[in-house]
Amino acid sequence: MNNAIDISRMRDPSFTAEVEAQSGQKVSTCYQCGNCTAGCPAGFVYDRQVNQIMRGVQLGLKDQVLNSRSLWMCLSCSTCSLRCPNDIDVAAVMETLRHMARKEGRVTVPKVEKFWFSFLDTVRRFGRTYEIGTMALYMLRSMRVFTDVDLAPTALAKQKLGFKPHVTPNGGAEAVGRILKRYEERARREGVRP
Repeated sequence: MNNAIDISRMRDPSFTAEVEAQSGQKVSTCYQCGNCTAGCPAGFVYDRQVNQIMRGVQLGLKDQVLNSRSLWMCLSCSTCSLRCPNDIDVAAVMETLRHMARKEGRVTVPKVEKFWFSFLDTVRRFGRTYEIGTMALYMLRSMRVFTDVDLAPTALAKQKLGFKPHVTPNGGAEAVGRILKRYEERARREGVRP
């Protein structure tokens, strides 16, 4: 199956400008060297490679870009940004596109979003992630109750998962909670589900 960008489809000329404004990156300076794609550790699961996403943004192919599964599979590791010879923060562009897609209800990999919410819920509560809590919330949200349960004994034996959460000292959890609350209020004002 060919997942290349199809330039014969409907273009939105304002899309490029909107992505550049929201991300603070000059996507139009990308000359398709492919370094971002070559270094991407998650590229093997992408439907469109990073350079194809960037080209789609340049061409104003909003639907193709925002409907891409790649936005949700991105690890946000910033390898693409570090490798870019034009100093484009490609990871910031991917993050911007993910937020734009979410705002428009184009979540193409719902399980990733469910994991994201589960992670953030534990950070909000404890000031940092609580691995078992994140796993439990994700399993409930995704209805994958017995997923990877076979790994639990090994992880517990190696003390990789604590039964009790680590609470951030000196009011850190409350500070993190306030930061997340500000984000949620801003998201609601912008019409995005926090």
